[in-house]
Amino acid sequence: MAELEEPCEFSRMRRRLLPAVPLVRDVLFALVMSTPAQAGAQDIQPRVYTAAPVGVHAVSLGYLFSTGEVLFDKAIPVDDVTGDVHSLTVSYSRTFALFGQAARFDVAAPYVIGSWSGRFLEAATTTSKSGLADPVLRLVMPLSGAPALEPAEYALFQPRTIFATTLRVGLPLGRYDADDLINLGSNRWWIGPQLGVSHIEGRLLVESYVGARFFSANEEFLGTSELTQSALFTVQLHVGYRFRRGLWLAASTRQSLGGATAVDGGERVSPETNNRVGLT
Repeated sequence: MAELEEPCEFSRMRRRLLPAVPLVRDVLFALVMSTPAQAGAQDIQPRVYTAAPVGVHAVSLGYLFSTGEVLFDKAIPVDDVTGDVHSLTVSYSRTFALFGQAARFDVAAPYVIGSWSGRFLEAATTTSKSGLADPVLRLVMPLSGAPALEPAEYALFQPRTIFATTLRVGLPLGRYDADDLINLGSNRWWIGPQLGVSHIEGRLLVESYVGARFFSANEEFLGTSELTQSALFTVQLHVGYRFRRGLWLAASTRQSLGGATAVDGGERVSPETNNRVGLT
């Protein structure tokens, strides 16, 4: 039986778009995985610079549970703190063309429910809180290696090496009670530039990021004091392996340097050396 002929224009459009559908689906998954799920300074994220076609929108809902010891700023007189924290984060991501590259804008808003116990001035105490933590905005701007492509063009694109920069901003909109030791928001702005490189070799992905975070002062620290913090510098390394389309594994490490704090202009106190490892 002879096949019915399709209109030529429709046939051309179908050939252009259908090969891109699974790729866009995979890109959506990668964007969801790389949106800023937490507002804290401890984040560790692979695939931040994943190439994507322009015009992609991604909305994600993420859940995180953490339990165990909690590290606090040395300026806070608490010891042996443990906590159980549930975090539910709504994130939105959009890709668009900027200076010929496929840039991305993210926004994430976490809602946190937690309970903590520890010693304040050697006295045992417990507390629990729930509410909005500080939202985070992020702009990912490739410098080279991620051209602005429509989905049909992107279907034929093979990314190799991407150099990119990131700018993140923490908004002081989370719940903050000036007289409390434990808060969900930080009551201060922060801005975090980052420079990174991502390289794909077959199924292997290697990424390295170098970044900094600069903080404004919290002028309501423990009621009426002012907390200031020096710049915090970070180095991240990620090694990933793609088993098949949409299924990958990444091992990560992150080292923090700097970030000394002071209260009311007093002596600066350096934080504990902090290294994190992760598996995604």
